[in-house]
Amino acid sequence: MMAAEIRLCPADRAVLEGWARAPRTEQRRALRARVVLLAADGMATGAIAERLGVRPSTVSKWRGRCARLGLEGLGDAPRGGRPARYDAASEARILAKLDEAPPPGFARWNGRLLAAALGDVSRHQVWRVLRAHRISLARRRSWCVSTDPEFAAKAADIVGLYLNPPEHAVVLCVDEKPHIQALERAQGWLRLPNGQALSGFSHRYKRHGTTTLFAALELATGLVRTGHYRRRRRAEFLDFMNEVVAAHPASEIHVVLDNLNTHKPKRDRWLARHKNVHFHFTPTYASWMNMVEIWFSLLQRHALAGASFTSPKQLRAAIDAYARHHNQDAAPFAWRKIAVHPTPLRLSIAHLRN
Repeated sequence: MMAAEIRLCPADRAVLEGWARAPRTEQRRALRARVVLLAADGMATGAIAERLGVRPSTVSKWRGRCARLGLEGLGDAPRGGRPARYDAASEARILAKLDEAPPPGFARWNGRLLAAALGDVSRHQVWRVLRAHRISLARRRSWCVSTDPEFAAKAADIVGLYLNPPEHAVVLCVDEKPHIQALERAQGWLRLPNGQALSGFSHRYKRHGTTTLFAALELATGLVRTGHYRRRRRAEFLDFMNEVVAAHPASEIHVVLDNLNTHKPKRDRWLARHKNVHFHFTPTYASWMNMVEIWFSLLQRHALAGASFTSPKQLRAAIDAYARHHNQDAAPFAWRKIAVHPTPLRLSIAHLRN
């Protein structure tokens, strides 16, 4: 029987050479590619089999399939087996069930409940579909919807300061983190009966009072100035602002603040005395636009969460130590949010995807 003749166009030859050389190509596909390439170069079936260390029948099979079907003939032929139990309709039913309310007494769906409600779909298939669509039934997202009628103007003012700050001016983001608790927790190593040692802290703790932190983040440098107080009244806020203003003498200062009543009294005599200071207020229920909140999040994650303090003094020392560490290699935060929307519909689409 005459061997099938192989003729390759330049494009097909390039594809086969890529299969044969790529380190991550499946070995069976790479072998088939080598068989066809050698056959296209005019090598006989027996010589190809000897060179590649396979049987001549294997060489005949793949050069024949390539001659009849082209490169598609080098793929695996369909194999028999049990037919698929679930199809696209089953997947659609699982996803549609998520739009319905869970059974009475349950706050949300889980895999077992979904399988029981569908009747003919196993909980393992339910989880496969959810994983394929990256759906987590336990995850909950939250958002804060601003109802401020002047949202657009206020948001544009804040974002304008971030993206195009005034020349020769200092832009500061100021806020307070009130009532930070000094909690003393029993910490250390716990030796289990099997000899394994675990580190952690006890669920029991002792309260040693609270402290209120004021912080000012400098937009251009990322440097943070902190102040500690027992309360967060107007008096404490102005005392902290006096320190901030004193650190920037003879400079125009723009301050981003939220709408706390201590920040904006009806008659602001302090601002009247400080003509070089300008307050910019975030929209109502949009304090997340204040960049100092980013630093508060870092502080909570790296210095406060799970830590143990025996007094407010020790707590304040830990906060100041973290602030010094941050300021050693501080860098400005970059505003990257493309669109800012006040309405619930737009927020649920744009905000959650960012």
